[in-house]
Amino acid sequence: MAEAVSERDPVTAKPVLGGSGLIKRVISAAVLLPLAVAAAWFGDVAFILLVALAGILMLWEWRRLPGLSADKGWSSNPLLWSLVGLLYIGLPCLALIWLREQPGHGRHIVFWLFCVVWATDTGAYFAGRSIGGPKLIPSISPNKTWAGLLGGMVCAALVGSLVAAINLVLPAFALAGFAGLVAVVSQAGDFTESGIKRSFGVKDASQIIPGHGGVLDRLDGLLFAAPFVAACDLLWGYAIWS
Repeated sequence: MAEAVSERDPVTAKPVLGGSGLIKRVISAAVLLPLAVAAAWFGDVAFILLVALAGILMLWEWRRLPGLSADKGWSSNPLLWSLVGLLYIGLPCLALIWLREQPGHGRHIVFWLFCVVWATDTGAYFAGRSIGGPKLIPSISPNKTWAGLLGGMVCAALVGSLVAAINLVLPAFALAGFAGLVAVVSQAGDFTESGIKRSFGVKDASQIIPGHGGVLDRLDGLLFAAPFVAACDLLWGYAIWS
């Protein structure tokens, strides 16, 4: 999740909720979220094409990151950097497609996963901005707080339980706890991408999505959450979803 740039209070100079950055985020989300949900819910081919397009854009952003910094470090090896990118981006893309193809409950799992990751981002954003408090890992991401982490977990648990209850296919109570765990994994993905960008001295992977930065910035949590959920489904299958 890209670290949003918010407006500042003219007196205290502290960040406040709202402003043009938040408006751009809302507009972008209003356009992209229905597209992703529709592709995941209605069409196998449409979903594969959407995941492939997102994967291509993320690989493009990944390949351009070393060029944005004078200190490229180990990424100065183009082959090694590309191979890491294929694993970092390709595995989650395959995990999403694999989850969607699960007979009977695939579309429900992917829809639930999307909602949980989005809820994590939203809860972490608003809890972190409104509550503040001690920083989580300031050396990697100076704006993220423990309040944001807990807010993301609580929001994910609530939304995960609600989506499961509405769905009638997934167990609401059991998935509330699982959603909180997925939220932690998702935020680990957020921190990982923040660390990668910080090593290159850049804020966003690109500016493709107004208010969000690049596709990598928008899907950083999903890159970790999708393989995690796929691994859990592979190990325990219907024990999770029933």
